[in-house]
Parts: sequence; C-alpha cells; structure tokens
Amino acid sequence: MKIGLFIPCYVDALYPEVGVATYKLLKHYNVDVTYPLGQTCCGQPQANGGFQRMSQPLVEKYENMFKDFDYVVAPSASCAAFVRCFHPEIMKGKMECTTAKKTMDVVEFLHDVLKVDEVPGKFPHKVSVHNSCHGVRELGLSSPSERNVPPFNKIIDLLKMVEGIEIHEPERKDECCGFGGLFSIEETDVSTRMGIDKVQRHIDTGAEYVTGPDSSCLMHMAGVAKKQDMKIEFIHVVEILAAGL
Repeated sequence: MKIGLFIPCYVDALYPEVGVATYKLLKHYNVDVTYPLGQTCCGQPQANGGFQRMSQPLVEKYENMFKDFDYVVAPSASCAAFVRCFHPEIMKGKMECTTAKKTMDVVEFLHDVLKVDEVPGKFPHKVSVHNSCHGVRELGLSSPSERNVPPFNKIIDLLKMVEGIEIHEPERKDECCGFGGLFSIEETDVSTRMGIDKVQRHIDTGAEYVTGPDSSCLMHMAGVAKKQDMKIEFIHVVEILAAGL
C-alpha cells in the first residue's frame, strides 16, 4: 500500500510540526509513505470564493501528482473533504479525478483503513475535542447532531488509546467555530462572536487543550482566545497521537 502525504497550505506555512507528526505517525505503522515535492494548494480558497475556474490548474496538478498512490492522506479534514467532494465537479467533462475517492483525512485513514488498535501518544492532560464542520458533515468523522443516528466519534476513538489523556466535548459539540475560510474575513464580527462562544464552551469543560483535525479551525480559535485573553491551548489531534515519537 503506497501512501502519498498531502500537506495543506495552513500546515505547510504555519504549522509544519503537524506535517512532521503525521509523517512520523504513518511511519510508526510501517506505512510506505511518500511526500511528493512540488505539491501546492488543493484549490479550496479559490473555489470557496466563487472562482472555480481558477482552481482547475491546481486540481489538475493534484490529480497528476497523486494518481499513482493507493491513498492520499492529509492532516486536514477540510482539504480532504474539498478534494473528495468537489474536485470531480470542478473538472467535470475535462478529466477524471481518480484521486478524489482515495483522499482521506489522517484520522479517517487511521480509523477506517489501518484500523489501529494502539497509538504511541502519551498526553497527561485534559482535552476538549473540536469537531470541525467538514469533518462531521462531509467526511463523517463524527455523528452530526441534527441527524437521528447512533452517536460516534472517530477522533475520540483514537484519543482513547492515548496514555494519560482525559477527553471532553463542549456543549453544542458540532457547532461551527466561526472560521469558515472567507467567512471569517467577510463577516468578521459574526465570526468573532461565534469563535468566542465556541472557545468559552471548550473552556467550560475544564480542559487544558482544544484538539481537532483542522489547523485552520484551531488557528481561528487560538487567535480569538489570545485577543480575548482566554486561557486555553490548542493542538492538532495528530500531535497528540504521535506524542513521544
């Protein structure tokens, strides 16, 4: 099984430690993982802004770069969801996006494909789990509260294997943090208010850290927390799972 590691823009530019942790974790499970050089954005910012044509060259490059891998794994629920759900539509009639159906968030890959029964992480802290919108409603990382389905959470399933951890979820556990990409720029006041409410709910759990599968959501909440002097830290879930490697 050959794995192509896709590192999204946010991780590459701002949180490279998340990419390193993802690579180390996959190697821990003896996965044949390769990081193709020259990779760029998946095209989500352009498409979300209404400029799908501008994203087409990026989609084509992504397809050509990762088409020969069995799976493409990314430490980003939002980017993995964008590739899977929107790449085929963007390139409809132009090319077949064979990579879309085999692109997965790292949590999804560990849980559903590798079906891991142990993780190397040791994290003796209280954490509150942030269920990002794309992860819940496009990738199925957890059960959406608006649907009458048996509850599940793949993030928590993995975190339960971490030594010393105490796991919590906030009230209104799958409500948006207010980031939403361009939404946070175009509707700053609403986005900020949503972020403050979300961070406070995480704090109310008694957690020391907020964790989740999206660096973008964690970045937004971290910015809100810093500006409002709210005392809580933020860490990507893969950093917890790989802690100690």
